[in-house]
Amino acid sequence: MKAVAPNLHYWTARHPDWHPGEFGAEVGSYAALTDTDLLLIDPLAAPGDLDGFLRERVSIVITIGYHVRSAKELWERWRRDVPVTVYGPPNAGKRLPGVPFVELGPEDEGPAGVRAFSIGRPVRGERPLWLPTHNALAFGDAIVTNTDGELCMWIQDPLNDDRLAFYRDRFAPTLAPLLELPVERVLVTHGPPVVTDAAAALRRAVQAPPWYHRG
Repeated sequence: MKAVAPNLHYWTARHPDWHPGEFGAEVGSYAALTDTDLLLIDPLAAPGDLDGFLRERVSIVITIGYHVRSAKELWERWRRDVPVTVYGPPNAGKRLPGVPFVELGPEDEGPAGVRAFSIGRPVRGERPLWLPTHNALAFGDAIVTNTDGELCMWIQDPLNDDRLAFYRDRFAPTLAPLLELPVERVLVTHGPPVVTDAAAALRRAVQAPPWYHRG
């Protein structure tokens, strides 16, 4: 685990189920600290030194249902010490029976002011997260850092003219509200975070064609 900005930490762990090859074998997780909250973004196999980051409460915030990852294990690990709640889209809650869960909708304000955004047309299950305490925007699968170190929209099927047109005309425009945020850091779970010139990197990603990881 390493600090990538003040009170913002990043670690990687081997994906337990997916075996994509060069890209995606390791996935990233984040710990964002405030005076009162330990915010964990899509945590997987959280390292033991996270125990030293405990605050008044732990808020586990999920971008997409597939990324509940170690949320239940962390709730069991800390629930006797501090309140632990999971926030995220409804498809995340369905994967966590018995765990305290709060749906974080696009109109809701979550812990430490975290806000979720709706993206896609039709709407995707993923909800990118804005962390105002860290000027950071977190994505699950929609935006990744590719093998060249560039932010990009991620497509998981081979590119063709129809898919290129869909991303250009229907998907990319739904990301436009995110470009208006005062983004200083983009936190992705596939590939390393971008913490320098992140707003410009995000804009380039939205304006460019999507990236296919097996291309």
